[in-house]
Amino acid sequence: MKVKTSTLIIITAVFLFVFFESGVCRMERSSMNQHRLGGIYDITDQHNNGVEIEDLARFAVQDHNKKQNSFLKFARLIKAKEQVVAGKMYHLTLEAADAAGKIKVYETKIWVKPWMNFKQVQEFKVANDPFV
Repeated sequence: MKVKTSTLIIITAVFLFVFFESGVCRMERSSMNQHRLGGIYDITDQHNNGVEIEDLARFAVQDHNKKQNSFLKFARLIKAKEQVVAGKMYHLTLEAADAAGKIKVYETKIWVKPWMNFKQVQEFKVANDPFV
């Protein structure tokens, strides 16, 4: 009995679907969630991205200084979240010191499309910090 190629393709596709959906081939759920379009996920404790994310925070402060003719100096990254869009939107909370040395907490959003070598600060504002 001869089996048509199209039938074999359909059987293989069904088998692969059942195989992956049954959990036989598991991906870690947290890494799968990070790739869902539009979802915002905390990446603060991911050490493999630490330097890259801190560089984005420094970039946001520099961009703010240029646009507002101000002199903020990056102090530290407090919190980082990532959102998958057409590229990635990083939601960062950081501390920066003004010219007088007073440290404030800021929130920024940075849109990154690495395949286009594109980085743009979408928002930079003083955070509603209960400790200030």
